[in-house]
Amino acid sequence: MTQNSKPGTRPANPRFSSGPCAKRPGWSLEALKDAALGRSHRAKVGKTKLARAIDETRDLLNVPADYRIGIVPASDTGAVEMAMWSLLGERGTDVVAWESFGAGWVSDAVKQLKLADVRTFEAAYGEIVDFAEVDFDRDVVFTWNGTTSGVKMPNGDAIPSDRKGLTICDATSAAFAQDLPWDKLDVVTFSWQKVMGGEAAHGMLILGPRAVERLESYTPSWPLPKIFRMTKGGKLIEGIFKGETINTPSMLCVEDYLDALAWGKRIGGLEALKARSEANLQAVETYVEANGFLGFLAADKAIRSNTSVCLQFTDPDVTALSADEQAAFAKGVAKRLEDEGVALDVGAYRDAPPGLRIWCGATVETADVEALMPWVGWAFEAQKASLRMAA
Repeated sequence: MTQNSKPGTRPANPRFSSGPCAKRPGWSLEALKDAALGRSHRAKVGKTKLARAIDETRDLLNVPADYRIGIVPASDTGAVEMAMWSLLGERGTDVVAWESFGAGWVSDAVKQLKLADVRTFEAAYGEIVDFAEVDFDRDVVFTWNGTTSGVKMPNGDAIPSDRKGLTICDATSAAFAQDLPWDKLDVVTFSWQKVMGGEAAHGMLILGPRAVERLESYTPSWPLPKIFRMTKGGKLIEGIFKGETINTPSMLCVEDYLDALAWGKRIGGLEALKARSEANLQAVETYVEANGFLGFLAADKAIRSNTSVCLQFTDPDVTALSADEQAAFAKGVAKRLEDEGVALDVGAYRDAPPGLRIWCGATVETADVEALMPWVGWAFEAQKASLRMAA
């Protein structure tokens, strides 16, 4: 590929960050005009808005009626750790990882909780573990979509319906963009800042009946911080799942999330949100297939994410470089894109292989992805030319 001149079309919105992600199309501060600012979240207006956020999440994600939905502190990380600290230890645990956040849950189970009976299953970036080796009669902790690797679960077929253990699923970059088989998932977590383009710091914790049963029948041997406690006197604190949050939420962020949910419903619901993400991935795939200098970190399309799309440079002149030189090359390409104002925050995650990570969630317009990709080609050629000049 040779492309020395700058493309004529620029993305209207250069925000391709993987979190916080682009706001919904047409968003402005006007969307927040009805926020309950300066009001207690315990006042009627605050409780009503928090309950609406829960109810509308249920409607948009098709969450079963007997699953509880709670708004919890510390984004998706807080929600996952709340589940792990509260639920694990009753039986053996399998922790599955194929990217950095999954590796974090491995570390929590092994080094922090120090579970007596824990097995770990890990795969390299771009790959996924063999779930046939995972024992679902044990508790299983896993991510549905690897934000830093661009690898997703292909489906829930590997999870048996008659499992004895709990499935704890970090779905933060999957919710609202991929199908989640609720009957196979006992705990699901996500944050507002990903597919719906909400603000950071708030997590969503969804508990199925089996998870509630565990909470009410098992008490961990370790102390639980206040923000992790979901039971009192051996019974679930139902208020948490009706909008009575454990700590004080930002009512400005709540209003923003309500706006995002309303937009999702307005454009056609979950199917429309998934279709937008798929169209964005297709735009990247079309360009990659036509140009030989790029490849997907997830080579297998069956496990390729349609939200956090991770790319690597496959050009022989780049792959011949040392690991440090490849990392510098990829950072140089990302910097050129940012300097031109056509793509912000598209460098690969710090622990991932060198490359680019382009967020393709539902709030991103496909026209912007299509406009971006020729700029990736231009930045690649410019960075490669600088290598020749330095040689």
